Amino acid sequence: MNDSPGQRVVAIATARVSHAASDGESAASPLQALAAELLGTAALLAVVVGSGIMGQQLSGGNDGIALLANAAATAAALYVLISLLAPISGAHFNPAVTLALRMRGQALPAAWWMYVLMQIVGAICGVLLAHAMFAQPLWQPGIRTGAAQWLSEGVATFGLLLTILLGSRLRPAAIPALVASWIFAAYWFTASTSFANPAVTLARALTRSFAGIRPGDVSGFIVAQLIGAALAVWIAPLLLQRGASRK
Repeated sequence: MNDSPGQRVVAIATARVSHAASDGESAASPLQALAAELLGTAALLAVVVGSGIMGQQLSGGNDGIALLANAAATAAALYVLISLLAPISGAHFNPAVTLALRMRGQALPAAWWMYVLMQIVGAICGVLLAHAMFAQPLWQPGIRTGAAQWLSEGVATFGLLLTILLGSRLRPAAIPALVASWIFAAYWFTASTSFANPAVTLARALTRSFAGIRPGDVSGFIVAQLIGAALAVWIAPLLLQRGASRK
């Protein structure tokens, strides 16, 4: 059966988009990519903070149940957001991810600093939205603190970036599930409940809910996250080179 000219045009366009996606490139415009980062990060923080508030309200003081609800909701949202927005912006939602990928030479649809700006603005908007949905004061400085949490953030961010860097090479189709699974696990085995994200850290300093931290600890969290991300950027190629040498 012969295809019509219109069908051939659609097929060629689809092939080009698929090829761009396989090469790690985005067919989206800079404005679309930045909008995706803004909306995606806002949605992520609304889920993180909103599920933390809801978990506290419904758990009857049982922190384990509240944490389970918070972790499950966050992991589910990550899976959805990455699956839908990755073809548009890469679905970073995280300055550490953006910086790590730029360090590895990956091109972005827009300037990296605009990505980071949209992520920070989106994260703050997401927290405010969560507070508004639960009729709470919009600005609520957090109170949770501790040096052990900084170490936890380094570990959580290292694991997240290693998951992304190895997964994008070895299991690209599984990235949404891999990232969601790592974050769900890290909620439970790290003292900080795994922010692993400078934009999330800034935003969660604005909430006194189950998900919040003390504003004075933001710098410690972010430094630990960037160190963890840098270690992952350094180690990932070593692991991939060793794997390639065995073939």
